[in-house]
Amino acid sequence: MTFEAKYKELLENKEISRWFDNLRAKSYLTATVYLRGLGYYCELTGSSTDSILEDAKSGKLRTDFMDFVRKMEREGKAGSYIARYKKVLRSWLGFNGIDFKFGVNIAYENRAPRVEGERIPEKTELSKILRNGSSRAKLAISLLAFSGLRPETLGNAEGTDGLRISDFPEMKIDNGKVEFEKIPTLVNVRYTLSKAKHTYFSFLGQEGALYLREYIESRIKEGDNLKPDTPLFKLDPQGRISHDYIRTQLATRDIRKAINESGYSWRPYVLRAYFATALDNAENKGLISHPWRMFFMGHKGDIEARYSTNKRLPPDMIDDMRSAYSKCLKFLETEEKGIKEEDSQRIQRDTAIMIMETAFNIQLNEEQKEELRTIDTIDFQKRLGEIFKDKRADVLNNGNKHKTIPERDLESYLNKGWELVQIYPKGDKAVIKLPS
Repeated sequence: MTFEAKYKELLENKEISRWFDNLRAKSYLTATVYLRGLGYYCELTGSSTDSILEDAKSGKLRTDFMDFVRKMEREGKAGSYIARYKKVLRSWLGFNGIDFKFGVNIAYENRAPRVEGERIPEKTELSKILRNGSSRAKLAISLLAFSGLRPETLGNAEGTDGLRISDFPEMKIDNGKVEFEKIPTLVNVRYTLSKAKHTYFSFLGQEGALYLREYIESRIKEGDNLKPDTPLFKLDPQGRISHDYIRTQLATRDIRKAINESGYSWRPYVLRAYFATALDNAENKGLISHPWRMFFMGHKGDIEARYSTNKRLPPDMIDDMRSAYSKCLKFLETEEKGIKEEDSQRIQRDTAIMIMETAFNIQLNEEQKEELRTIDTIDFQKRLGEIFKDKRADVLNNGNKHKTIPERDLESYLNKGWELVQIYPKGDKAVIKLPS
């Protein structure tokens, strides 16, 4: 069932059909939402599409719409929900050459309570969602959460376009096996799939690439003949298939199912917000520049302009962007790989303590060792120096501050920091001491 099915009878009106097709030329999703909005407004108010035009000319529409808004507010409808009807009516009136000024205020028009109160998933929660998803859902979730793609990029609302195998140019399929030339791997977004109608790219890290590999290899085992122009997502076999690509509605249904089975009630779009938040954190730590962050999100900006003009960015710049994206993965991926930063720091400090104990024969008790492991990096270096200074007499002369040496070695000791106390009368020996 397509989105416009409920009010499909409206399309029998030639003017409405023209209006719908005009909207559809820019966005099928907008066209269907507006068609349903117009139909539902007529249903709620007992009006018709023609009477709306007549009431606008007479001025009656302002009063009727004001009464409609107040009714919706009393019923507890969000301001952003009510404002959608104003946009729909303005579009329908404008298409018919009527520049109508509503002059109707809507309380909290720009507020969307559901979105405002929506919390971004934590890593552990995203991990749970991934575990509860099918192989197709895992890949869809990864592309939203790890690459920042919009749900419509996976497959559009009509099922006429979507991601293809060729949109992963660094993925190679050979003998039923999937390999990647580079990780993170490129994810191309063609202009037909971009909301801003421009070509851009993002990346997919090791965790996302694993889900991609598993899904593609499972399709190969099922006998699918995958070619460059093959849609990335396979359609469900049951029922009559009238389109080639997965529809946005089905892609988000897969994701929503995994979210709900994990005990959460988030919208699928929250996964893109997860990506945006992770990149915000990375940008704040200086790991990625703002223009590159905006580019990966699919927004237009300086990098997009250069990419569109030159058709492709220089390889070294793409590699730099790949490197920056790699640094962001610790904020994105749910699987911990390698040594954590805090573990690495502890290992380095334990190594420094071990060197001090073995090379300089300085023994530290457990309390001193634990202090060195937990203090700040700057304080660590300072404290290490203090310990060494306190014990340097023990290190250099078994605890004695004075030492008698052959006179011929005096210059060497003075160069090392020792101080001369006296030279024996015969001139063959000297007494030196550690500096105070």
